[in-house]
Amino acid sequence: MPIERNSNSLVAFEILESNVRSYSRSFPVVFRKAAGAILEDEGGCEFIDFLSGAGVLNYGHNDPDLLNAAIQYLQSNGIVHGLDMATSAKRDFMEQFDAIILRPRGLTYKFQFPGPTGANAVEAALKLARKTTGRHTVISFTNGFHGVSLGALAVTGNRYYRRAAGVPPAGAVFMPYDGYFGADKDTSKYLDKVLSDASSGVDLPAAIILETVQGEGGINSARKEWLQSVERLCRRNGILLIVDDIQAGCGRTGSFFSFDFAGLSPDIVVLSKSLSGAGLPLSLLLLKPELDVWKPGEHSGTFRGNNLALVTATAALRKYWLTEKLSQRVLEKGRIMSERLRQIAQGSRNPLLSVRGRGMMLGLDCSTGELAEKIVRKAFEDGLVVERCGAEDQVIKLLPPLTIDGETLQRGLDILDISVHEISKMTP
Repeated sequence: MPIERNSNSLVAFEILESNVRSYSRSFPVVFRKAAGAILEDEGGCEFIDFLSGAGVLNYGHNDPDLLNAAIQYLQSNGIVHGLDMATSAKRDFMEQFDAIILRPRGLTYKFQFPGPTGANAVEAALKLARKTTGRHTVISFTNGFHGVSLGALAVTGNRYYRRAAGVPPAGAVFMPYDGYFGADKDTSKYLDKVLSDASSGVDLPAAIILETVQGEGGINSARKEWLQSVERLCRRNGILLIVDDIQAGCGRTGSFFSFDFAGLSPDIVVLSKSLSGAGLPLSLLLLKPELDVWKPGEHSGTFRGNNLALVTATAALRKYWLTEKLSQRVLEKGRIMSERLRQIAQGSRNPLLSVRGRGMMLGLDCSTGELAEKIVRKAFEDGLVVERCGAEDQVIKLLPPLTIDGETLQRGLDILDISVHEISKMTP
């Protein structure tokens, strides 16, 4: 018997799609189109998007210039799938990325395209670190999230995801992230002590992997001094520093790389999510030239040559990163958001609410997952798409498009403000 299709009906998804789906449960409508920071469902209702594809759509939905670049490329019979063959699209991207992003920062990296997702890139980074150093352990941090494939899962802290593996994730040691024991405790000193003590029980690792702002972990933002301290101890001990910039990169914190503000020079940088600029799958490993010890074909993947994504990525570089305008606007909007979130927290009269994050990667910590869930649900009913994160899903994560206009941004914040206020009144 065929499934009856009605506007906004989720029946087909409930019957045909796996239980593993998550976002369709949080936002129970059928979306049909989008532009900029606005989503529209099959019933014609509009929603302001503070989710941005979990950080994939930094430039908003369907940026017309990026779409036009893709359309022109397709109409020219350009290569779409090319494994890792040399193509004009790949050369154009690498040359532009080097000229626009790397050289102005004094950075020199080789490019590796490991596959379509961030987890693919994390897997390649861990594998390369072990191959280069001959060591096996990788140090990650509390509340870190790096993907759910087995290697990436081993350096991901959340038990909910780790339990789903079916086997014990191995090869990683977890250390306390900046602020884990409070703002007055410098956890990099503990890490340094453990690594320098031959009897600590922690073997010298191949690499340390970190996010400068932990996205899924709860919008935990590391201080510049802490990041610099971790980099120094990596250099002293011959440990590779891997920065996972999958969610925090591509301008989300203001500058293109989230580590720019600390002046870091990571050995390996992992990029994905907003790299293509248009929501197309693309990931990238940036590795220092001396680490390029791969033999041909030693790490491969069928879809590591997404040329259409490279075309839109190049268009995004040219449109948004030839000047500092976008960075300045992100910092300005981030200040507006932070101040408004502080006002919302204070106005709620709930002393447990607090604000965290950097740039336009911000979070409203509600202390409990139950309270955050109620607020997010109410906000969705009123036309705002926003998700939760953190160990207990207690943090409301705000990731609006970096290109969102001021009026739409304020409308979204107004909806969140009303939702917090109304739920707070109902919550003892």
